[in-house]
Amino acid sequence: MAERPRDLAERMARRRKMGGKPGESGGDGYLRETFTLPRAAARARAEAFFARYPKAGYMSVVETWRELPGGDIEFTMRRLPSAD
Repeated sequence: MAERPRDLAERMARRRKMGGKPGESGGDGYLRETFTLPRAAARARAEAFFARYPKAGYMSVVETWRELPGGDIEFTMRRLPSAD
């Protein structure tokens, strides 16, 4: 019997809720790190992340970011665990 869209959505939601080791995602294969830094330090940290994990090899990206009321930037970097 074919799965209903609702079944697929529920299975995906369960995967997201599953915990893992720190820095790991809920099962999509990506590693995530979240930082909260002043703007200049956040920019430098993101540049260092891309230098260490190049976008082409690790599919690295700034997944989310927001400016906090105090002016700090909270952002999450996402990458694959290893480049092939």
